[in-house]
Amino acid sequence: MFGVDWQSVFMPDTPVLEIVMRGTVMYLSLFVLLRFVLRREAGALGITDLLVIVLLADAAQNGMAGDYQSISDGLILVVTLVAWAYVLNWLSFHSVFFRKVIRPPRVLLVRDGRPLDDALEKEKISMDELMGEVRTHGIDDLRRVKRAYIESDGMISVITYKQDGKSQVDDRGTE
Repeated sequence: MFGVDWQSVFMPDTPVLEIVMRGTVMYLSLFVLLRFVLRREAGALGITDLLVIVLLADAAQNGMAGDYQSISDGLILVVTLVAWAYVLNWLSFHSVFFRKVIRPPRVLLVRDGRPLDDALEKEKISMDELMGEVRTHGIDDLRRVKRAYIESDGMISVITYKQDGKSQVDDRGTE
């Protein structure tokens, strides 16, 4: 009709198992690297969310741009990536073991107004960065902080002292 080879557009030209294996190896490799090497770099997004966004964009782009020769190749890869994201999220929700493996535990950064240097060094957070985060909670003096944690999503939660010495939950509702 318009000189389009519809079979090459819709029929996979790469074996399906190869596409699934390539997607699986790349997804899990990147997940391990991000989880254990760049633990907190994802910010407010979970690591699996970030991976899905980046890899889906690349996989979909390749399928649309013709790098694969067929839309089916791109769709198979997209389905593989979404499936792994779902499986890892499901496992972390239903299993304490996988939750500990997939999601890093929160780490105490400040106790009773004093920064914990070992924790800050381990998490690669400078005092300037810590104070910037504390100021986003409306606190200008670290001595007012009872506890501050870096959560599994990379956000910092802050518990302050009230005037009467009791703890007060920050504006995000974190205790």
